[in-house]
Amino acid sequence: MDFESLIKKMTRAAVQGNGSTVVDCFTVDGVYHDVFYGDFTGRNIARMIEDYFHRDGKNFRWDIFDPVEQRNKGYARYVFSYDSRLKNSQNKRAIFEGVAICTLSNGKISDYREIATATTGLALMGFPPPRFLNS
Repeated sequence: MDFESLIKKMTRAAVQGNGSTVVDCFTVDGVYHDVFYGDFTGRNIARMIEDYFHRDGKNFRWDIFDPVEQRNKGYARYVFSYDSRLKNSQNKRAIFEGVAICTLSNGKISDYREIATATTGLALMGFPPPRFLNS
């Protein structure tokens, strides 16, 4: 599968809360390095999607722009947003812009990393500035 199809399949499944389809986009020992929740490997990626993403947010949107693949690397800009379920941020819309950086192996993701503007999303959810230092 080409990178554009793969990254769009992965993000579409994440938005829908379909952890097993997200896992199918990764190699057996693939790692998802999430900017907020940390590192998840293999089948545990499904747990992150189902137990963390969808616990803390709803009404997800993850738009992918300008995906590029060269050799075993894939890059794509994205805008990711959701309505918060967190206690002090209920229903506030969080918006993050970032870049996905993927190492690819045999048509799957072996390593997913991201660089994101987390402070904007945290501010929109009403987090006080000292919390930004942890993002």
